[in-house]
Amino acid sequence: MTSLLDRPVTPDDGDITAAVAALPHVKDFLATHPGPEVVRLVVDDEHGDSLTVPRSAVELLAQVLAHMAAGQGVSIVPSQAELTTQQAADMLNVSRPFLIGLLERGDIDFRKVGTHRRIKAASLMEYMRADDRRRSAAADELHALTQEMI
Repeated sequence: MTSLLDRPVTPDDGDITAAVAALPHVKDFLATHPGPEVVRLVVDDEHGDSLTVPRSAVELLAQVLAHMAAGQGVSIVPSQAELTTQQAADMLNVSRPFLIGLLERGDIDFRKVGTHRRIKAASLMEYMRADDRRRSAAADELHALTQEMI
């Protein structure tokens, strides 16, 4: 099983301020430089060291900064990681028994290793996206019904 970060990185006030300041620059760079597959980051000190990273890592950094700027904790889970039922329940913010019900109903793909259930992070993320779409559709329907009543 892939090792995961034990806890989210929770930004403090200094981190939030730095993320708020950095985010527009990173987004602007990505928007104005659509071509490069790699990006060179330069440290602003007397050494001027640089680091070359994939563009996709900078795109991910922009997402991390957006969450940190909003004061939200951030965790990174590799898409091929296999999660325990407790890890998956924690990510969904539900109880473990509720998650097991979702698994047994077939709402989320999983496999068994002996008596233990393992959930691919990608399957869990797909469930989360589908659940977000269902909730959004329900909210839109409620909004439409409210407008009809007015």
